[in-house]
Amino acid sequence: MALNRDEMIALARRHASSERNGDMATTLATLEPDPLYELEPVGRVLHGMDAARRYYEHFFGTFWSFVEASERRAEWVTDEGMGLENVLRLRLPDGSRERHPVIGILVFGKTALAGERVWGSERLLRLMFGPVYDSSLPTV
Repeated sequence: MALNRDEMIALARRHASSERNGDMATTLATLEPDPLYELEPVGRVLHGMDAARRYYEHFFGTFWSFVEASERRAEWVTDEGMGLENVLRLRLPDGSRERHPVIGILVFGKTALAGERVWGSERLLRLMFGPVYDSSLPTV
């Protein structure tokens, strides 16, 4: 059954909250069966639940341990999805620190989220997506 706009907004907020709290099961449960992740501006895409699962295994298992702080700058909603603008402050295993702005647009589907458009530097996207980045495909 299709969700209305208010239900989609609530679902997107549940997705964002479960990402912040390291809850992979809930994060994946907010997605449609064939989600699409678009990595911008590098022009790469990931298709399907298997790719999303591999991404979140890396995100929660490795990347999230690098995040020292996350600052929410903005949140907005359109009929197509919910946008989240954040600044991530990372401390990497070698002790170095990096600051990365990132925008995630949670794309509304019919019954769940259809995926996400993630806007960040290539450096951040490679850190976030880890080995899954190398299996992404060029945008056609």
